[in-house]
Amino acid sequence: MISDCTALIFAGGDSRRMGREKLSLQLGGQSLLQRMLDLTQALFPTVLVSVQHPRDDIDAPQVCDEIPGAGPLAGLCAGLQHATTPWVFAVAADMPYLLPEVIERLAANRAGYQAVVPVIDGQAYPLTAFYAASALPTLRDILARPGKPGLFAALPFLTTCRIDERHLTDIDKDFRSFIDVDTPEDAAKALRHFGN
Repeated sequence: MISDCTALIFAGGDSRRMGREKLSLQLGGQSLLQRMLDLTQALFPTVLVSVQHPRDDIDAPQVCDEIPGAGPLAGLCAGLQHATTPWVFAVAADMPYLLPEVIERLAANRAGYQAVVPVIDGQAYPLTAFYAASALPTLRDILARPGKPGLFAALPFLTTCRIDERHLTDIDKDFRSFIDVDTPEDAAKALRHFGN
């Protein structure tokens, strides 16, 4: 149990590339969202679900974006505001292959940082990352800027530990943990993987 941290599951996307609501996609007898709830509830004392608007179909505490339509950065700010722990683990709901060992490895690298973000093949994954509560004022300042600043824009302003693939290959050699389900093709692969 990572006792000083709250998990924040991002479930507010529009599922545009999927063409239909994807969080209810059944994989191995569980919805995509329920798989992530089960994973995070086993690792964290508290789990919140970040949504654009309250949803009746989610049986977990929900937090709404501070600025509607402003994307994941707004969701992260809302999650950090509501969390009572010094850390938040931000994770997209559509990552069914995420291993608990990957989360634990990231958690072990938090000392002295405001964010711990995995970087696979040069790409940062800010929605499989840890954020300190102390980052909230900086994140809110960035959110208030003109345009629609995202999490990628925020990372350079935080004391960030970037964990590259060299530090993860022993526990997830194919880096499947970082595969999300965005398209019907992704869904078909996931359905085959989980034996549907």
